[in-house]
Amino acid sequence: MFFVQTIVVTMLLLLIGDFLSTFFYHVPEHVFGKFHTLVHHGKNRSFIHYAVLSHNPLVILDGFLGALPYFIFVPFAWKTSPTGTILALILGELHVIWRHVSIINWQTPKGIAFCCRLLFITTPERHLQHHQNAQLAYGDIFTFYHLPAIAWMQFLLDLKQKSRQISNTSSSEQHQLKLKTKNSPK
Repeated sequence: MFFVQTIVVTMLLLLIGDFLSTFFYHVPEHVFGKFHTLVHHGKNRSFIHYAVLSHNPLVILDGFLGALPYFIFVPFAWKTSPTGTILALILGELHVIWRHVSIINWQTPKGIAFCCRLLFITTPERHLQHHQNAQLAYGDIFTFYHLPAIAWMQFLLDLKQKSRQISNTSSSEQHQLKLKTKNSPK
């Protein structure tokens, strides 16, 4: 029973954490924010340079915000399996490091790449696609979040565009009202 609880808690924490991180932080930050894009997707940005060499506190903040969805569930997961909780956090952090080794021209061995495809696990090569084009390869740990993330991104982009149109229309109407008030006889 101990082994089953450990595996279930580990997988649930990774699945839920990646889901929440992807859909409530990562994708919205690409649509509405500039912070993640500047830190993680700007020119000459790399995990090695920005997270390790630069000691840039913004990178630490971006990493924390991406990891927060995992930490939220730690108290609940801990009650069921402290070992599974610790294992999930370790595996999650190791995956963060591993998926960023592409910057050093890492090539995932074919056998491991095949297993990752079978298990829908993001490889460094796939994550590099996301660094090169922020519209590709969503799902930090699990690749099956990519297609729903793209649909979510499109929905948020449409929402952003509609809100801008409403805002522009409202600003235009306010401007016209000011002109009418200014030009009306007193």
